[in-house]
Amino acid sequence: MFDLDGVLVDSEPVWEEVRRAFVAEHGGTWQPDTQSRLMGMSTGEWAEYLHSLGVSMPPDEIARGVVDQMAARYRDGVPLMPGAVETVRRLSGAVTLGLASSSPRRLIDVVLDAAELNECFAATVSTEEVDRGKPAPDGYLEAARRIGADPRKCVAVEDSSNGLRSAHAAGMRVIAVPHPRYPPAPDALALAWRVLPGLDELTSDLLLV
Repeated sequence: MFDLDGVLVDSEPVWEEVRRAFVAEHGGTWQPDTQSRLMGMSTGEWAEYLHSLGVSMPPDEIARGVVDQMAARYRDGVPLMPGAVETVRRLSGAVTLGLASSSPRRLIDVVLDAAELNECFAATVSTEEVDRGKPAPDGYLEAARRIGADPRKCVAVEDSSNGLRSAHAAGMRVIAVPHPRYPPAPDALALAWRVLPGLDELTSDLLLV
């Protein structure tokens, strides 16, 4: 089970830039812990949170405006993580792959289309499609359900604190590939079964242990 943002796509800097500017442009105040709190939230959750920062728009309009800007940025080029495409294609020939992402479905589809990875995943889930975003386990549990797998026999690949907590709460073994700019909290990283420096280290032999 792959996460998307921060694992396959180096999108967290883009999300931060877009949402930070959106908050400032619409009367809100970005807080020191805002970015870390946003990582893993579903679309509805982060839109509500930005509204609570003083953005003078209803949450559904906030979500639509931010996602429109993200889609526009992706049209200029999707910032894939090093080794992302090669790793997914290599592993898809050996194990069944799923994806559980906090990104809205619209952006998941843009990324997978651009990277030509759609055929590699047996199921993809956006937290828009479940009740709760990360750190709740809902997205990972739904992805496991869609591929017909026992969550306890799945391995999740994550980078963020909320993502690590989500996959662990789902009962999965968790491999952490920390993002250098947004490292997970020590207590979240401690939940990881393995910690890898990059996707190139992720092999089918490791997943099948």
